[in-house]
Amino acid sequence: MTREQLVKYLNFLVQKEGSDLHIKAGDGIRVRIQGKLVPIESPKLTRESVIELLKEILRSRFDEMVKKKEIDFNYKLDENYRFRGNAFFQIDGPSIVFRTIPVNIPTIEDLKLPPVIKKFTEIERGLVLVTGVTGSGKSTTLAAMIDEINNKKAKHIITIEDPVEFVHKDKKCLINQRSLGEDTLSFSNALRAALREDPDIILVGEMRDLETIEIALHAAETGHLVYSTLHTLDAKETINRIIGVFPPSEQHRIRMTLGSVLEGVISQRLVPTVDGKRTAAMEILIKTPRIRELIFQDRDEEIRDTIEEGKKIYGTQSFDQHLVDLVLEGRVDEKTALEYATSRDDFILKLKKAKLDKGIEVISDEKIGLKIDN
Repeated sequence: MTREQLVKYLNFLVQKEGSDLHIKAGDGIRVRIQGKLVPIESPKLTRESVIELLKEILRSRFDEMVKKKEIDFNYKLDENYRFRGNAFFQIDGPSIVFRTIPVNIPTIEDLKLPPVIKKFTEIERGLVLVTGVTGSGKSTTLAAMIDEINNKKAKHIITIEDPVEFVHKDKKCLINQRSLGEDTLSFSNALRAALREDPDIILVGEMRDLETIEIALHAAETGHLVYSTLHTLDAKETINRIIGVFPPSEQHRIRMTLGSVLEGVISQRLVPTVDGKRTAAMEILIKTPRIRELIFQDRDEEIRDTIEEGKKIYGTQSFDQHLVDLVLEGRVDEKTALEYATSRDDFILKLKKAKLDKGIEVISDEKIGLKIDN
């Protein structure tokens, strides 16, 4: 496979507004469009052809890939599109996955995120986490938040990513972006060094291990604003994951620290919209005296109810509450929202109540395919 063929497939991905291109030795080409992985017309790729492509795009880093058996890299298609790449070996030979990264950074308004997200760009210190499964849009949300700060405040921002995805230009902020493997050897090393580099804001691409988590908590404790991500489904699981990384003898101390520095958790999942695109449904936790108390007292089971109760006062929301809003706005249909709801029954009840409160006629469950299980 040649670079010219790769460019053709990447252009096809861009034209179809897809998110990922998959190249696998022993198979053809597949693309992910609107969350669905579909094959496209292409010849079956040999092990040798994919290796030749890797040599051409990785150049001096090809030996590193052979040694480590996998590698992350960036690939620039043109002035408007870049891709985050990952190459790895599998049983039939190498595979490559390209993830689309638009050069133009979307704003919070472009993404139609809840207005409360802007509050996380206005705080001066603490820890803000954006969580969700791979491909749920975490990096895009963080990029929009950093861009919001870049347009409004004079701050020094250091990002540590694997690899750098959205490239920020210096506006009001001075932004230094570091890529794992190219500019630094590890998240923990770069994060430790960042504390000596006069940052106001530190973005850590992912809190992967105990050392990185501990340094990030320390940075937040000492007056920095730290943004990071975790592969967790919601706020409760996020808190449990961070604390669970540490040995039992340390968990009480970490719980106290986390309760003090955690300013918010944005958990998201991408949901298909009525216009054939996708939007982020979000659970949003904001630190309140009540949330802080629940974390301190190891009462994580009460967090979701507290999030829902704080919607009108603080702007917090559960996934199901946001799905109701998306349905009422006409952006997501009811059946789709039901598929992505955390609790089927709770979502149906919340939607019915919201419609009644707005004077909207409630269609019977049977007509729309919604039914509460007895």
